[in-house]
Amino acid sequence: MRRDVALLCTLTLVMLTVGSVRSDAQTTAAGPYLATPSWDQKLACETPATCPRFVVLSNWNGEAVLDRETGLVWERTPSIFDRFWSEALFSCAFRTIGGRYGWRLPTLQELLTLAMPDSSQPPSLPPGHPFVVPAFSKGYWSATTEGLPGNGGALESAYGVDFVHGGFSDHAKNDSNGKLEAWCVRGGSGLDGQ
Repeated sequence: MRRDVALLCTLTLVMLTVGSVRSDAQTTAAGPYLATPSWDQKLACETPATCPRFVVLSNWNGEAVLDRETGLVWERTPSIFDRFWSEALFSCAFRTIGGRYGWRLPTLQELLTLAMPDSSQPPSLPPGHPFVVPAFSKGYWSATTEGLPGNGGALESAYGVDFVHGGFSDHAKNDSNGKLEAWCVRGGSGLDGQ
């Protein structure tokens, strides 16, 4: 009987030890690249060679970038065509990047994770970023709308991010002078007009 109890205690201890190791284990591989997104982490970027935050995904033909800080996958080269907000939504929804559908407009908060408000050189992206973004674009639409429904003209605007200055503002969704570009993303939860 004592031997059975000792064996049971030993097995329980082994199971607890193995279980705790597995929950803390990390996967390291040449690809696919697995992110451990956490909005409380801040991964520094200084140069392309020393930037652990962004990974250009070679298994996506180099057309997508994993942001290991947030776990989002961004298109590497965003659209340079100005669009109305609804056109930007559809553009992302039907775009194929790396041979895959499943893209969407990012939320304002997601898009702002790429903006560097203290940047002195446009585009105001983290140093060492791998994106192919024109230095002087009009800005990029977010899926985040402005206002409350049923408020006489509310929800007629959405937020956009300006990567020349690193700020954001609201833009009329259907104003031909206020068209912005689309920068598509995968992952995350999405919001508003999605």
